[in-house]
Amino acid sequence: MLLSHSPCRAAIWPAVLLAAVLPSLPVAAQSAEAPLAGFDAYVSRAVKDWDVPGLAVAVVKDDSMVFARGYGVRAIGTRDTVDTHTLFALGSTTKAFTALSAALMVDAGKLRWDGRVASYVPGFVLHDPYVTHEVTLRDLLTHELGFADPGYMWYGSDQPLAEMVRRLRYLPPESSFRSHFAYNNVGYATAGWIAGRANRSSWEDLVRTRILGPLGMSEVVMTGPELRGKSNVTRPHSYVDDTLRALPAASQQLADPIAPAGSMYSNVLDMAKWLRFLLDSGRVNGKRLVSDTAFAEMMRPQVIVSRDEFYPTAKLTNPNFTAYGLAWFLEDYRGEKVAFHTGSIDGLVAIVGLMPAKRLGIVVLANRDHAEVRHALMYRVFDSYFGAPRRDWSTEMRAMYQEARDSAKVAEKKAEAKRVRGTKPSLTPADYAGNYADSLYGSVNIRLERGRLVLAPSAFLTADLEHWNYDTFRARYRNRWLGTSMVTFRLAPDGKVSAVDLENGQVLARVPTDEAKQQAPSVTKPPTPAAPEAPRPSGPSR
Repeated sequence: MLLSHSPCRAAIWPAVLLAAVLPSLPVAAQSAEAPLAGFDAYVSRAVKDWDVPGLAVAVVKDDSMVFARGYGVRAIGTRDTVDTHTLFALGSTTKAFTALSAALMVDAGKLRWDGRVASYVPGFVLHDPYVTHEVTLRDLLTHELGFADPGYMWYGSDQPLAEMVRRLRYLPPESSFRSHFAYNNVGYATAGWIAGRANRSSWEDLVRTRILGPLGMSEVVMTGPELRGKSNVTRPHSYVDDTLRALPAASQQLADPIAPAGSMYSNVLDMAKWLRFLLDSGRVNGKRLVSDTAFAEMMRPQVIVSRDEFYPTAKLTNPNFTAYGLAWFLEDYRGEKVAFHTGSIDGLVAIVGLMPAKRLGIVVLANRDHAEVRHALMYRVFDSYFGAPRRDWSTEMRAMYQEARDSAKVAEKKAEAKRVRGTKPSLTPADYAGNYADSLYGSVNIRLERGRLVLAPSAFLTADLEHWNYDTFRARYRNRWLGTSMVTFRLAPDGKVSAVDLENGQVLARVPTDEAKQQAPSVTKPPTPAAPEAPRPSGPSR
């Protein structure tokens, strides 16, 4: 429901005005007996403990926004404070808007959940002819395509979505169709594209006119370029050489190529309106925006998600079931159904959590890469309305994630130990330079700069190559928060370079010199991104 048209507006408006005038204070003062008593102090302490520069949180209960506040700063090293109007990336929480846009088209009779994708996208072809014929809109929205997100198609790229969809025909399946949950951003972007086409518009216009407008979410930004000229926007942050730094503005547009999967920006005030709409099962001002059947379909378990594909937090919360609806992860907590989704893209995170039976919801937005304090605050709020003893989720989860980071460092040291020292490349640097291409991965240029090799799939993903061992080089990305990856050159029987292996089976063939002159490089495989974000601590836009 809209705040400005709520029957409870007399009780809510003072809170909204307080948020606008005094953004550093909680929306509603909490009495000693109130469920959220002490929550403000708890968040303040957690923000410091997790080393988060800036964060904003809003809580909705029974159609009222009962808490909203900003903490910290928009950019490290500045005095630009976060308030309830500060814009943050929504990351993969964008997917719920995409699923709702599809639901609206289903209600209008323009799409069917089980309508074939090939009937909506002319020329749509996947690797397996059977899957090409059978894959549906529902499959796109439940991540059951048989392969995980091909992040190399979009991360650090300006490749059009239509070209990504065309290249899917070259991607072999990783599992049987509909047998396995495998998170897929390109699949979701395709679903949004289909919904926009059904509306005879773009996905962006569909969401603006049919969702944001009716809900009064006037401050939402759909894609990165719309941030230009706006001052109250957070900067993303990540660790670079063990030091927390603000990332460049270019990283704020990383999800734009797959916009329906994760490009939106918002603030906690607008997201509180979204929470109220969801907790009222799809109604605005008492009137249905989406049918009850379509809304229920979004929140219904569609596919079981195994523990290894779910969030590490399940180790602490011990749910009896873990599943996925249409853009919502589903689980039980303290005997109640919970629907939630996270969003993660370089340096920015989000979480939207719902406990529908209690009409309770929370949104947390933060500006540090994979700041998993978001989960801790969600469960803290849930506990507050059970009247049960409140666990210190922040401390417990910080310890759990620290253990995961320690394990990752051990793995890095083991990989370093396997390096064969004292070896030399088979060829001179000039012999490795050239263009490499593949029908699925696109093309990449490896060039010489001052006698040293440079991997240049795009300006964003440019990396300097350092010899590792034999014909393997370590790519050290110039955008240093991306870290490193391995590049191995393959030699033909004649001793010349025949291909380059960019890890994970992504092999690109050497383009003969005469062909290379006619071929413009395009984006290919990025380093394993820290994303859309997701259940695991890594993965783009989740």
